[in-house]
Amino acid sequence: MSIKNIALDIDYVRSQFPAFNDPLNSKWSFFENAGGSYVPQNVVDHLNNFMISTKVQPYASYDMSDVAGKNMDKATRYFTEMINAEENEIIIGSSTTMNMYVLSNAMKQLLKPGDEVIVTNQDHEANIGAWRRLKNMGAKIKEWQLNPLTGELEIENLQSLLNSKTKILAVTHCSNIVGSVNDMKHIAQLAHDYGAFVICDGVSYAPHGLPDVKDLDVDFYAFSLYKTYGPHLALLYGKKEILDRLPNQNHEFLEDSIPYTLNPGGPNHEELSSLIGISEYFDNLYNHHFQKKDISRLTKIKKINELIAVHEEKIANKLLEFISSEKKINLIGKSKIENRNRAPTISFTVKGKSSQEVSDALVSQGIALRNDNFYAWRCLKALGIDTEDGVVRSSMVHYNNIEDVDRLISAFTKTDILSH
Repeated sequence: MSIKNIALDIDYVRSQFPAFNDPLNSKWSFFENAGGSYVPQNVVDHLNNFMISTKVQPYASYDMSDVAGKNMDKATRYFTEMINAEENEIIIGSSTTMNMYVLSNAMKQLLKPGDEVIVTNQDHEANIGAWRRLKNMGAKIKEWQLNPLTGELEIENLQSLLNSKTKILAVTHCSNIVGSVNDMKHIAQLAHDYGAFVICDGVSYAPHGLPDVKDLDVDFYAFSLYKTYGPHLALLYGKKEILDRLPNQNHEFLEDSIPYTLNPGGPNHEELSSLIGISEYFDNLYNHHFQKKDISRLTKIKKINELIAVHEEKIANKLLEFISSEKKINLIGKSKIENRNRAPTISFTVKGKSSQEVSDALVSQGIALRNDNFYAWRCLKALGIDTEDGVVRSSMVHYNNIEDVDRLISAFTKTDILSH
């Protein structure tokens, strides 16, 4: 059966997430997914099982410890397969911000004074601050600036910045404010032509479809696992041949122990183990929708990505159409999703109203979202938006349904948000 004839079974999807049956959550339509997603039952079960049965130091020979270590390794291996990485190319750390700071501290050893580092002003600060600090050791920081009228990063502007001195390009796969998906494969190719390393922040992209890092051909790729249906952890992928060149950031005796060399203190044991539940959840989605079982984990992810993309496009475009039709609402980014050119992360401001006022009014109608700069204050500043009041952001993932969108649209009409 063609995937075009298969629709995401949203009732099945929502049945996998305990939050939708919880009295505290059930009265809300949740539009704050870009800040952190709900978790499926599989993740909860694995976390509980670890804490009950295997909450010991892992990798010893006694049963509880042996099982703990094997489950931690299994979780890492599953994610390696899901994003098409290789063994010892994945670091599971506490946050993307922390992963980026550790990585930049290691990579500064590869730079010399006068080398150039390109960052954007569209990114979340996690993928800007760490690289900007390299100026303290003599690197020249150059900014790939967004178009202030559209919020987009334009390839022509990048090409004017790249040269033989460019050593690092740090860029987001998807803006957490503008929502646009940047063409990372093309961007990586352009940067590699000059021998530069490409650091990609995929935090706002991965919840809408796990990446194939080898296809993108980026050198490093980072995303937050607590925004991809897991606990508060983050994943950093790096090409093995580059990781091997980086100096150890951990204890001296771990000098040759990748990925621990870039993960001071090591991973959170119980939360790492619970990541098995994310893989199981995607397996459940695949098995529920498709008949052929004997395929790779990566192929399953790609098929699920397609189902998710079609569903998210449908629900997000209804909201985008409404927002675009209202003259008082200033939509940031593209007004329609086509061919995965933007994520269902939709930011806006309202003329004559502060974002705080708009957010409060929507919350009063059972819409769970908020206003903020969302750590992308440079992006807001470039767009001429008050970085303190920020934007209102409604962010969806595949477990949101059309009823959520209808409720959000209705909330505008039930309040004075659009009144003159």
